[in-house]
Amino acid sequence: MQLLVNGVVRALVGTSVTDAVEELGYRDACVATAVNGCFVAISERHAHLLVEGDVLEVVAPMQGG
Repeated sequence: MQLLVNGVVRALVGTSVTDAVEELGYRDACVATAVNGCFVAISERHAHLLVEGDVLEVVAPMQGG
């Protein structure tokens, strides 16, 4: 399915946010996720199913001021 991931159209195989995070190479990274502008907690990623055209944001924390 095609999703808009961090502003870039990507074709992903997985159906859940967990699948997408792993497929995008963030498996062991500490990241926050949002789908269509709504935060998806780590505990909810496996149950949050993606659909064609969803907008997925994967954000890594940054340090600095």
